[in-house]
Amino acid sequence: MSAQAHATLDLATLLPGFADPTQDSQTCFRAIMNATAQPGTVARLRSAPIPPAGINKAAGAAILTLADQDTKLWLDQGLRTGEREGWIRFHTGAPFTSVHSEAAFALVADLAAMPDLGAFNQGDAKYPDLATTVIIMVPSLTSGTPVTLKGPGIQTKAQIAPEGLGSQFWEQRADLVAHFQFGIDLLICADDQLVSIPRTTRVSF
Repeated sequence: MSAQAHATLDLATLLPGFADPTQDSQTCFRAIMNATAQPGTVARLRSAPIPPAGINKAAGAAILTLADQDTKLWLDQGLRTGEREGWIRFHTGAPFTSVHSEAAFALVADLAAMPDLGAFNQGDAKYPDLATTVIIMVPSLTSGTPVTLKGPGIQTKAQIAPEGLGSQFWEQRADLVAHFQFGIDLLICADDQLVSIPRTTRVSF
């Protein structure tokens, strides 16, 4: 953590992370991995801590579980505030970046100002695993326009309806995953629930 971060972080008002960091993060990690193995399945992160306002519980738990000092993290503009940024920085130790393509993880709260998905790292032939995982916060996983998921881990098809993600978003995502193994992975979060859409999943709308 930088000297500047130490100077601006108020530990007296800092919200706690996981109650039991080891056990709770492992529980969340298993839930995220199970959701990724079965795209379209809703996972509830029951051990998620209460994050600062503007970060929902599932997204906060996912960041605290997945990000660490070796993973660069991109935050949208609305999350780059003392309280929100400080909470993430303190509990993960992750270095922040303003360069989309450098990020291992990206956290998006403002759907209207979300960057084009193509700005993030798509991986390459040698290191496809370096692609960015984009964690997107939405109001609901059930109140939006339905989309259909097919692909590995889905027996026939699955359907989700995340609120706030329109056809333009899904078109961008389809363009990115048109070439096998390249693309980005998505975690779509509402309240304490999330859905994982890995790059191998096909989405129709």
